[in-house]
Amino acid sequence: MTRILVVADEPWVRNEVHAALSTPDTELIDHDDPSTAAEAAVDNAVDVVVVDLQIGSMGGMAVTRSILEKAEHFPVVMLLDRAADAFIAHRAGAGAWVTKPVEAHELRDAVRSVGAAAP
Repeated sequence: MTRILVVADEPWVRNEVHAALSTPDTELIDHDDPSTAAEAAVDNAVDVVVVDLQIGSMGGMAVTRSILEKAEHFPVVMLLDRAADAFIAHRAGAGAWVTKPVEAHELRDAVRSVGAAAP
C-alpha cells in the first residue's frame, strides 16, 4: 500500500490529485494546514508528499523545505501554477513537479520518479 500525503487547501486541487492517484493500493491522506504538514508526513508514515505551490500563508516552497528538514527521506512532488515555477520547486528540494491543471499520467509518473510505489 502506497501512502500519499496531499498538502493542499483548495478542494479542486485535492480532487485532481485524488482523480489521478486513487487506486485500491493507494491511501491518499488530505492535509490543509501547511504549518503542520511535516508532522503529518511523519505521523502518517507516508511514502510521498504531494504539495501545492499555493497553499496558505507558507507556500509550497516553505512547506517542502519544512518537510525535508523534518525528515529528508520523504520524497516531495510539487504542484506548480506554471512551468516557469520549476525553478522554485527545484530550489525547495522537490524531487519532481507537475504543472496544474494536473494530467493524471504526469502526476503518476512524477510519484514514480521520486521512488514511491506506482499508484
